[in-house]
Amino acid sequence: MKVSVDFDQCEANGICVGYAPDVFELDDEDNLHVASGDVPDDQLDDVKTAVAQCPKAALKLV
Repeated sequence: MKVSVDFDQCEANGICVGYAPDVFELDDEDNLHVASGDVPDDQLDDVKTAVAQCPKAALKLV
């Protein structure tokens, strides 16, 4: 599974970074970056939580 981000909806508030810091990152200008490739199996639960907790529903697992 991969993470998809709707950057038009994303507020870059960093909630996802708190749940899965190895997958999500905010840079110094508060731009969200997502690790490329498939989500590692050992981080999938954390990423699912991050997707569920996104206040703007900007994240999806595909």
